[in-house]
Amino acid sequence: MLLQVPGIALGTAAARVKDWDRDDVTLVVAGPGTIAAGVFTQNRFCAAPVLTCRDHLARQRAQALDFRALVINAGNANAGTGDAGLADARATCVAAARIVDCAPEEVLVFSTGVIMEPLPAQRIAAALPAARAASAADGWSAAARAIMTTDTVPKSASRAVTIDGCEVAVTGIAKGSGMIHPDMATMLSFVATDAPVAAAVLDRLVREVAGVSFNCTTVDGDTSTNDSFVVAATGRAPIAPIADYGDPRVASLRAALEDVAVVLAKAIARDGEGATKFITIRVDGGRDATECRRVAFAIAHSPLVKTAFFASDPNLGRIVCAIGNAAVEGLDPSRVSFRLGDVLVVERGARAASYTEEDGKRAMQDHDIDLAVALGRGGASAEVWTCDLSHDYVTINADYRS
Repeated sequence: MLLQVPGIALGTAAARVKDWDRDDVTLVVAGPGTIAAGVFTQNRFCAAPVLTCRDHLARQRAQALDFRALVINAGNANAGTGDAGLADARATCVAAARIVDCAPEEVLVFSTGVIMEPLPAQRIAAALPAARAASAADGWSAAARAIMTTDTVPKSASRAVTIDGCEVAVTGIAKGSGMIHPDMATMLSFVATDAPVAAAVLDRLVREVAGVSFNCTTVDGDTSTNDSFVVAATGRAPIAPIADYGDPRVASLRAALEDVAVVLAKAIARDGEGATKFITIRVDGGRDATECRRVAFAIAHSPLVKTAFFASDPNLGRIVCAIGNAAVEGLDPSRVSFRLGDVLVVERGARAASYTEEDGKRAMQDHDIDLAVALGRGGASAEVWTCDLSHDYVTINADYRS
């Protein structure tokens, strides 16, 4: 069950952004006094809504404006659309501002879908009154469905945390299935809490939470033009404001935000386009977390590794090759080991004496697979979540626009 966040209402409507029979526009309305923070794609060809969100968040900080509304459309990314796309994103903000009675700069806009297609901004604007009429505090589930594109399941999560004797809510939704390798950074996530948090604290929290959640997820290694992660804080919880990152209450709030974000990030990897298996790759024994992540992503991005997992083919030399391709300076292969679940495959750089292909195949047939790599050169670690690469991935992406 998803917790309501006091000060947040969500509504959806059908704008027919694509030729489908479903709600595809979401309007999130935030009460006065709400602040927001976000991290966005590092793709240099970033979408018009990303440029607009960055600008509006900067204006909110500089002019002490509130965050009052967020519009998300599915079916069209509004990316690669030039000045016309920027005008459409801004027009959507103006239309939402009229409905919510706020400044356009207090509105954020997300888009997801096909790149390089003109955004039907007028249809989206025309759907906003219906979305406003449908908005409700318990609209999270409807919103999670409305933002889907190639997703097969809606993604949402909630946690409650007790701070100063009061229950504080954290609830979020996300979409993403393909073109997933966030670098905040077509992944979108919106999370809200009723905790009263200073803007500087929220800015730091959103960056750190993204680093241990969405930035640890990859489906196909493609960073989208539209990746966005926004956290809003309504300040409605009856506790003293968290004004400084050194406040001991930050740890509790961060843990709840991380928990929600990790659940959503893992859900994206589980729902990877055509995925049949969810794979957790943990790398230990590195000199720092950066080189551990480099090894983990080298494995997660290898088509040869991913297709082997799909087929449950214990051709595990592919993992050895991926580790070697991670370009970790000074890596000594004779100190590297790895396991699949409880099966020791490589020990100190060579096939483990106890390993058999039957054991390897058995471990690869599980739906949830744990791959643990030990580099043997330090005390750092990192974890990445990914999926296999199936025939359906090719089919989905070949037929995506049809």
